[in-house]
Amino acid sequence: MVKSADIPREDAVKIGFTVFTASIPVSMIFLTGDASINPLAAASCDPEPVGWLKWFEVMGLPMIVTSIITMVMILFMFKPTKEVNVNKTEILEKLEAMGPMSGKELRTAVWVTLAIILWMTDTLHGIDIGWVTLFIAMGMAMPKIGGILTPQSWSGVPVQTLIFLTAAVAIGRVGGATGMNTWIAQTVLPSSVPENMFILAAFITAVSIAIHMLFGSVIAVMGIVIPAMLAFTGSMGISTIIPVMIAYIAINAHFILPFHNLAILVGVGEDNGMYTEKETIKFGVPFTIVLFIITVGVAVPWWKVIGLW
Repeated sequence: MVKSADIPREDAVKIGFTVFTASIPVSMIFLTGDASINPLAAASCDPEPVGWLKWFEVMGLPMIVTSIITMVMILFMFKPTKEVNVNKTEILEKLEAMGPMSGKELRTAVWVTLAIILWMTDTLHGIDIGWVTLFIAMGMAMPKIGGILTPQSWSGVPVQTLIFLTAAVAIGRVGGATGMNTWIAQTVLPSSVPENMFILAAFITAVSIAIHMLFGSVIAVMGIVIPAMLAFTGSMGISTIIPVMIAYIAINAHFILPFHNLAILVGVGEDNGMYTEKETIKFGVPFTIVLFIITVGVAVPWWKVIGLW
């Protein structure tokens, strides 16, 4: 579309940055919006179960609002240099050249639709979304009914990410068993927990952002911050979902430099989103302040409305 509309490079950079930046809050709306970070956050809420529908109930509205705020900020901060005229004729010609959906594409659509239905109803059939995803992948690899995934598809599986994710989850579990989480909470964090829910939300947000600024990795920081915050708020008797999701929002939605979020990092460069550190800093600095508005002014009141707090 960028090529067909003859969009200037300066505006093409803005479009590329918008695509990757907008993907962050949108991916946080649904449990299955991200393959690693969202399930990690859901698992961290243990012993409280967080299925697909529960996730949407808790995170749906706050992240939709975050997506809208992101859109407004981008429209205000990255204005186009000229009016865009999309060449619809050229786009239609390219679509026609692709031809109708092939049998493989139709089978893919059926399997993906089935996966979405099973994800949405996980609390009804009791099968974890991880197993659902595995079964769907197996079906897509079967002959006749599948034929979508091949042995070569295995090369696209980020095994190193899976190992890193397992280690991040283990940090929290081992820390809880050995008392490390409690020690961190007692040593690093204040001795008294703020009773006011807004002050508590602001405190968790500030600590999460500060640590994320230093370490960068979303998964690694979640593995450190979330267990500590669970230990810190344990005496309050509140739902474990609350400190987990506040930290999750503050860490996953935060970035100033590209390495702070993988979704931003993969879009850097001429061959991807075309943007650089200049655009990420320009947007990331004010958005860091906006994160406090999202956690304190949007998420916490919403959780109060649905009876979570």
